[in-house]
Amino acid sequence: MNDVIWEPDASYIEGSNVKRLMDRNGISSYEELVERSVADVEWYWSEAEKDLGLEWARPYDKICDDHQGMQWSTWFVGGQINIAHNCVDRHATGPRAGKTALIWEGEDGSARSVTYSRLAEEVATFANALRSLGLGKGDPIGVYMPMTIEAVVAMMAIAKIGGIYLPIFSGFAASAVAVRLIDAGAKALVTADGFFRRGQIVEMKEEADKAAHEAGVPITIIHSRIGRDIEWHKHDHWWHDLVHEQQTTSPTEETDSEDVWMVAYTSGTTGKPKGSVHVHGGFLVKIASEVAYQVDLREDDVLYWVTDMGWIMGQWQTVGGLAVGGTVVLYEGAPNFPDPGRVWSICERHGVTILGMSPTLVRALIPAGDDPVKAHDLSKLRIFGSTGEPWNEAPYRWLFETVGGGRCPIINLSGGTEVGACFLSPYPITNLKAMSLRGPSLGMAVDVVGPDGQSVRGEVGELVCRKPWPAMTRGIWGDPDRYIESYWSRFPGIWTHGDWASIDNDGHWFLHGRSDDTLNIAGKRIGPAEFESVLVSHPKVAEAAAVGIDHEVKGEAVWCFCVLNPGEEGSPELQKELTSLVDAEIGKAFRPQRIVFVPELPRTRSAKILRRAIRAKVMGEDPGDLTSLENPGALEAIDAALRS
Repeated sequence: MNDVIWEPDASYIEGSNVKRLMDRNGISSYEELVERSVADVEWYWSEAEKDLGLEWARPYDKICDDHQGMQWSTWFVGGQINIAHNCVDRHATGPRAGKTALIWEGEDGSARSVTYSRLAEEVATFANALRSLGLGKGDPIGVYMPMTIEAVVAMMAIAKIGGIYLPIFSGFAASAVAVRLIDAGAKALVTADGFFRRGQIVEMKEEADKAAHEAGVPITIIHSRIGRDIEWHKHDHWWHDLVHEQQTTSPTEETDSEDVWMVAYTSGTTGKPKGSVHVHGGFLVKIASEVAYQVDLREDDVLYWVTDMGWIMGQWQTVGGLAVGGTVVLYEGAPNFPDPGRVWSICERHGVTILGMSPTLVRALIPAGDDPVKAHDLSKLRIFGSTGEPWNEAPYRWLFETVGGGRCPIINLSGGTEVGACFLSPYPITNLKAMSLRGPSLGMAVDVVGPDGQSVRGEVGELVCRKPWPAMTRGIWGDPDRYIESYWSRFPGIWTHGDWASIDNDGHWFLHGRSDDTLNIAGKRIGPAEFESVLVSHPKVAEAAAVGIDHEVKGEAVWCFCVLNPGEEGSPELQKELTSLVDAEIGKAFRPQRIVFVPELPRTRSAKILRRAIRAKVMGEDPGDLTSLENPGALEAIDAALRS
């Protein structure tokens, strides 16, 4: 395939965290390290947690227990460990006490930073506040907040009391929030009065009120981010009132390695979002190792990933960055507001050394040209990170050459919420080809297989994992059967992830998009049935199908195909109504690019809608095997509707 575009020099190899791990174990090359970590996953994960210096309240007795099958593996059995202790408390009393832990910048120019010692105090006071409301170990608590320091404080305080953290995307509308709160059985919701997005106030409290009412959540805690007047309810509590006069120390709950810390929602091809279950031990070890070894966060580094706490990369940068003892930047607003140089100005202003961006964001910034980049001093940048979707070569090279000057490797990693977090990733000690993911993330026994489940090379196949890993979801919250069906039914005993992948003759790995129906809108995965459920709630719509169509900026945009009830007619006015309905129920970030009215949808004899056939018709691609299609005329009708 394409040629190598980057080779590490001595500054990337010597002093790197992964080189330290190699030296500890007498390993001389990247290839040897990957091979050993995959051949003996228990050895790798034990060595990684020791190298990272993580602190256990009680040492574990056994690294991995898979006696119930790979899909139900448990890790660090018998050990006690807490994420809040390892990310905050252990740094607050040592040499890092005065080091900056978090830097926050609001879209309106507001800014704040906290040291590790101050962060520990804020986490402790909020933990005490949660306990004062009767919340404690095992209680699910939703966090529906903008990207602020308080969002991290809430996350860590929930870990400190042994609660279950439910991160919810700040751009979701009330119904999408409520679905997740109901599924998890949330006992409380932490939110904000609002935040700024593209110069406008986002009235977050109103959406939170509707969600809490629908879900029957008895406690709502509101952080006064912008100080606006809001409607008050008897179950509401101001954050600042709760923490007033609370003690600045708080005991950390004794949590077993397998105690649930987080239920993070992702979407599949059925309507109900999937709650990925993550635990204190496995998630901490995996995420800390990724931040340490993959983007090589060192003592003086400043990490900024353009993300939201509602997506796995929010936890990736905060849990991983704080566990390793780095400095993490949080930005609240739109990354290209008030001008397309906002990301670059943040990097210059805060001395960012490691910058994470999605391909979608890069594509969105390119039309502004090179001048916004050249206007800022980006000399401190040394590593790029990326995730969310496959790259196109032109934007990849723009980031590498124009922004990074050809001197910063792009650590292009891929995994998912349910993976916690990466299957594939380069390392800064390896060479790179454009758009490559280089190879397996350490300790991940990934493979590319054909339809028979056998390994393939030099061709596109399914990405799978053949051995367990510490951060794999412990199932789908409340739905073990769906967990097995989603990941383990294609090839028994092998995790099938739903990505197309390939490995070239030089051993470089590449991704080629989703192999299932999941939509990937600007790096945010969401099930088509969530759109379809909203659309069919309209009295004029009988059926709907949502598909992802290639988009030059977002990666994918959603197109919705609607069958109307008898006697109803499609019109531009109805299209606007349906678009507004999606905005209100799911969020404007997921607004359909197009709504098409059709007489019927293509379906199999078992009544399954063939979304891939619809997408292929739109894209002008081969739809593949249509032998199960019951009504071929539906595709012809879709073609006619598109032409009209």
